[in-house]
Amino acid sequence: MPFDRLATIGFPAKEPPSMFTTRPEIIGTFGAVASTHWIASQVGMSVLERGGNAFDAAAAAGFALQIVEPHLNGPGGDCPIILHSARTGAQQVICGQGPAPAGLTVAHMHGLGAEIMPGTGLLATPIPGAFDAWMLMLRDHGTWSVRDVLSYAIGYARHGAPMVPRIRATIESVRPLFESEWPTSAALWLRDGGPEPGGLYANAVLADTYERVVREAEAVSGREAQVDAARNAWYRGFVAEAIGKFAAGTEAMDTSGRRHRGVITADDMAGWSAPIEAPLTLDYHGHTILKCGPWSQGPAMLQTMALMAGFDVASMDPVGGDFIHHVLESMKLAFADREAFYGDPDFTDVPMSTLLSPAYTDARRALIGATANNDFRPGSPDGRAPRTDYAAALRRSQDLAAAMGSGEPTVSRLGASGGDTCHVDVIDKHGNMVSATPSAGWLQSSPAIPELGFCLGSRCQMFWLDETLPNGLQPGKRPRTTLSPSMVLRDGKPWMSFGTPGGEQQDQWQSIMLLRMVHHGFNIQQAIDLPAFHSEHWISSFWPRGAKPGKAVIEGRYDPAVLADLIARGHAAEMGGEWSEGRLTGARREADGTIRAGANPRGMQGYAVGR
Repeated sequence: MPFDRLATIGFPAKEPPSMFTTRPEIIGTFGAVASTHWIASQVGMSVLERGGNAFDAAAAAGFALQIVEPHLNGPGGDCPIILHSARTGAQQVICGQGPAPAGLTVAHMHGLGAEIMPGTGLLATPIPGAFDAWMLMLRDHGTWSVRDVLSYAIGYARHGAPMVPRIRATIESVRPLFESEWPTSAALWLRDGGPEPGGLYANAVLADTYERVVREAEAVSGREAQVDAARNAWYRGFVAEAIGKFAAGTEAMDTSGRRHRGVITADDMAGWSAPIEAPLTLDYHGHTILKCGPWSQGPAMLQTMALMAGFDVASMDPVGGDFIHHVLESMKLAFADREAFYGDPDFTDVPMSTLLSPAYTDARRALIGATANNDFRPGSPDGRAPRTDYAAALRRSQDLAAAMGSGEPTVSRLGASGGDTCHVDVIDKHGNMVSATPSAGWLQSSPAIPELGFCLGSRCQMFWLDETLPNGLQPGKRPRTTLSPSMVLRDGKPWMSFGTPGGEQQDQWQSIMLLRMVHHGFNIQQAIDLPAFHSEHWISSFWPRGAKPGKAVIEGRYDPAVLADLIARGHAAEMGGEWSEGRLTGARREADGTIRAGANPRGMQGYAVGR
């Protein structure tokens, strides 16, 4: 049914909007945790109740997410974190996005006959970064021991966690691949028929892995030393050894249709630790938005918001066609720049200051008119010519659609069942804040390592096989990830942490949520529940790196007149399911000391808890 378009309020809003929400925006003063799974949220809240701080709580929740959402993230995945420390008064980014191994080169891939990186298997594996990111945050900002933080994940892995229906659906989508090509994954995920929706499912091998990490950590004295010992066990000990041995000795089928060994080694693991950086920022209507650097897609949200700053957003109906049109056109420009210029700044000179400059933004905003422009239009910051191949992306999309339309079992045979992501936000009574987006290492990304109980990620699929491009493959370079947590300051003080799964949609849905909160006065839960939308216009980060010019999908609760409006403006718009757009969670701390949080109802697993 169409969404109530809030006609009785009018815009600009003269008072906070009143609307039905699927659950309340919770309010308290002690602390709050919001995540994409109710168990992770309650694990984080349990830590706060037991005297831990936001960093302890976020780490415990993050490890629990690996057990309860194994189709969305895993121990071998990635996790960028933005945090605010009440003790130091500063914000920082912990980059849990691992880089390409030393042996993963363009020459190696071309020698295998590859034109693009595969989307699954062992070749696309970066150094797994999530463990070090969580542990560095715990060491430098937390108060709990390794044992206490890992105890929840160990308990669920050992005794079983409830399985949401989507886990079973994901496994079924790759069952033929597991049965014919990935026997170690079959042994782990098809055991006794596999997980049943609503039933408990255990991963005893992963419990053993984490218990050994705890034992090795406790071989030394002192909390911080134990955290470092855990990191050593992972990156310079038995975990790294098992990863290197498995990658070298296993030929795994991937989306290329061929079997390949991995190139990651124990030495790759030993030589890396998660970098700690300052966040990128943008001032926007009394707020300062914090994002990860251009090794992520996060700056695309900053560029989108900078473009929107030149429009009278407050006067737009937040569920009307004019709002959607301007956001879509702004995102098309921002994400085109993402594709043309973003990459690991340790390897490429990203013109970030120009991309966010008023002059460049004003010139780009002038390209936005009353109708849709469905060309691919990266800019030329500092006179740089963009090097992109949109035509090739269109061909890849068309080829995949033709293969699937002809009945070729592309998804199940090659494992091209894209994973998604998780998110967790925590605020404690001290004012500490965490926004973290763990992902990758999902059960369908690569074969399970039998000695460890988990698989490796496939984020290197986001590289181009041209090392001269900003996001071109080079050893030691971070793939330009889609993972993108967010934090916002209000009047210079930490205000809100938020984020979402969604791949390409992460910085789309977050921009929409923040615009509605800032300009229309919606609270977190209202902004999450409102119908949303996304674009598929630009070149995707995921295999097969396709694009769909002008395509926009709006949630099924929009008034049909909104869809007609967008089509009349020239958008290739279509209506999706009624509860299909957005996986957002968020928590904020107001000036009066109240802590407020909300979570996505779509998929019926996200939850916010607090008091």
